[in-house]
Amino acid sequence: MIVSRLRLATLTALLGLAAGTHAQSLTIALASEPTAMDPHYHQATPNNAMASQIFETLVAQDAKMSLIPGLAASWKTLDDTTWEFKLQKDVKFSNGQPLTPQDVIFTFCRAMNNEESIAGSYEAVVQKFADVQTPDANTLIIKTRKPYPLLPNDLTRMGIIWNGIAEHGSITFDLEKKCGVSGGWPRVADFNNGKHAVGTGPYKLKSYVKGSGIELERNEDYWGQKPGWRTVKFVPVPNAGPRLTGLLAGDFDVVESPAARDVQRIKNTPGFGYVVTPSVRVVYFQADVGRDNSPFVKADNGKNPLQDARVRRAISMAIDRKTIVDRIMDGMAMPANQFLPDGMFGTLPHPPQLTYDPAGAKKLLAEAGYPNGFELTLSSTNDRYINDGQITQAVAQYLSRIGIKTHVDAMTRSVYFPRRAKREFSFSMGGWSSETGEASSFLQYWVTSFAPELGMGTSNYGRYSNPELDQIFRQAVTTVDDAQREKLLQQALTLTLADLPSIPLHFESSIWAFRKGLTYEGRADQYTLASSVKSVP
Repeated sequence: MIVSRLRLATLTALLGLAAGTHAQSLTIALASEPTAMDPHYHQATPNNAMASQIFETLVAQDAKMSLIPGLAASWKTLDDTTWEFKLQKDVKFSNGQPLTPQDVIFTFCRAMNNEESIAGSYEAVVQKFADVQTPDANTLIIKTRKPYPLLPNDLTRMGIIWNGIAEHGSITFDLEKKCGVSGGWPRVADFNNGKHAVGTGPYKLKSYVKGSGIELERNEDYWGQKPGWRTVKFVPVPNAGPRLTGLLAGDFDVVESPAARDVQRIKNTPGFGYVVTPSVRVVYFQADVGRDNSPFVKADNGKNPLQDARVRRAISMAIDRKTIVDRIMDGMAMPANQFLPDGMFGTLPHPPQLTYDPAGAKKLLAEAGYPNGFELTLSSTNDRYINDGQITQAVAQYLSRIGIKTHVDAMTRSVYFPRRAKREFSFSMGGWSSETGEASSFLQYWVTSFAPELGMGTSNYGRYSNPELDQIFRQAVTTVDDAQREKLLQQALTLTLADLPSIPLHFESSIWAFRKGLTYEGRADQYTLASSVKSVP
């Protein structure tokens, strides 16, 4: 068959156009979907990862969680309670407006005035500020109420938003006068529909349809290195099986968290690759110790058994962490004896081993007055953490073997997280990535006494309270000397592991799989970033 030169040229051009279009578009399957596009809504990894592609932070982190310049080119301390941040020059928002110090102050103020936020993690940072001044167009001076050595670390999660999304006069850090804002504060819905999704990041929000997908388009005026992908689509696929099937069928270019058991299959299938990266995310269960009458625990004596540290230690001893890692996680995890991997700042060099000892667990239950056990419902997500539903079932089976009559209530995270925030559970699963890279992160939010005015205990849904631990921790987070702060954090962690208000299980490893021609730099913070997906020969 002879094809005319004109037709051949036309066909070649069309194929080239199609190939070029494909080369600039990327489809990623997410294991866990963000619950909002608002960068100050919920401090959860899927939310933070997605927000960071649209909104940037003053301080950024590389793949190994080391601090690097973000919207701030540099920062330094002027004294124990004063920080100077120098903004990058010539940065613009996606609507063409220049970044100013007033945008940063507006961001801080909005974080303090977001009634829809979950857990109060963003307010916890700003509450430590005494004042914020802008001596010139590229400088921010942040004065803290007490020494705050972790300020740069905490600012890695505070996405900067444009001040023009709200009506205001002169923007100043005056919380009592709403910082100059005269109209209503931005609402979550207006970030989700794109109206307020104005950031400085490499991408702009094109559409967000909950449960269906998120589409981003490249910010062509991005001030930094432009990503290689013109358009990116994120598709939520909670089940690992369909994610892998979609990758192999060519529906997805990259997938999060393929099942560990499928890694060998990916390895043996030509045209595909993967990367495995250890993470700092600890998976655990938090006990409701603050209420005499907790909704999903029932004992014959009418008490709440979870208030007894012996019961919590018995629960820990009943769980075979190694078997969970080997059989459910297929080896792609590490048993946890504390809340951050060994060797990281503030961890114990020789933590007490949380060993599997069902006989010892039964003995402890009897000593606590529960020789015949009690009833307990384990509440968890079934679409947030790797194998979360299976893990919960396994823990329930282990507890049943020591006489605790268990029930499992696993649900989608969109239902779970708001309910947990309302303290509707008695024994609830959590997963926390200590993004500051030191032990203070978990302790501050999950273990210290509930004190939102101090930015502490905001995720302490079990309302555990230990005055001695609080005193030590508060001293730690205001201690600038690293060696002294580390010793104090270790003391606080020792008390936590003795009481076990939260019971650690394991640290996740993160897996990404991708088609031939791509590679991905795995991240310890578990973020899936389109700009980190690179083309390779």
